[in-house]
Amino acid sequence: MNFDMAVIGGLGFSLEGLKDEVDTPYGRVPIVRTRMKTIKVAFLPRHGESHLPPHRVNYRALICAAKKSGAGAVISINSVGSMAGHPPGSIFIPSDFVEFTSCRSNTFFDDRAVHVDMSQPYCPHLRAALIQAADAAGRQAAEGIYVCAQGPHLESPAQIRMMGQFGDVVGMTGYPEVVLAREAGLCYASLCVVTNPAAGMATEGSLALSGISDLMEKCHDAVLEIVQQTAQMLPAERPCSCGSALHDARI
Repeated sequence: MNFDMAVIGGLGFSLEGLKDEVDTPYGRVPIVRTRMKTIKVAFLPRHGESHLPPHRVNYRALICAAKKSGAGAVISINSVGSMAGHPPGSIFIPSDFVEFTSCRSNTFFDDRAVHVDMSQPYCPHLRAALIQAADAAGRQAAEGIYVCAQGPHLESPAQIRMMGQFGDVVGMTGYPEVVLAREAGLCYASLCVVTNPAAGMATEGSLALSGISDLMEKCHDAVLEIVQQTAQMLPAERPCSCGSALHDARI
C-alpha cells in the first residue's frame, strides 16, 4: 500500500470509497481507499462496524494499519466535551494531552525499554496545517490540552472539576493513539469537534448522547472540508522529526 495520508474517524464521520482490509500483528483492520484530488487517503473507522466502546478499541491495530498503509501523516477525528466554554460545533486542535485511562495497550514495545520523546505530542507541522485549513474554511480553531478519560461512562461533575485543572476539553479516544503514532514514526494530529459542555458545565442537566451524535453529523461537511484542505498542504518531504522518534528512544 502506498497512501499519502490516513484519517481515523469516529462518531459521525466517515469517507466513501473502496472497502479493504489491512492485516496487522494485532488484528485485521477495515479501511476505505479514497482520494482527495491527487492525495491517496486511507480511512480507518476507529470503532469498527459494531462500534466498539472507547476502552475496547484496538488502538495498536489502528496505528499499525496506518503505518502499513504507507501514509506518513495521520489525522484523527475526535468528539470532545468542553471544560473551558468552547461552543458546541466549534473546532479544537490539541497541542498537548493528559490521560486518565487504565488497561489500554499503549506501546508497541512490551519486551524492551523504548521511551519516545513526547515534548511535542502532536506533529507541529500537521497541527499548523489543520489550523490554517480550519481558518480557510471559516472555522477558527481553538488550541489547548486534550484530556482523555477511560469511559465508557460520561464523566461526573466532580471528575470534570478535577480534569478541568489539567486541560480544556475531554474525550475518550485520543489516547493511546497519539503515543502509538509517535512510536510508529508517524506525523499525527487531532481534529476535535466540540459536541457539548462537559458534565456540570451547563445548566440543562444530563447530557443526551443523541444530541452529541446529531451534532457530529451536522459538522461532517465542515470537518471534511478541513481534512481535504489539509491534505493539499502535505509537503513532499516531512519537515519534522516525527519519523525519527525511535532514533534515541531505545536503551
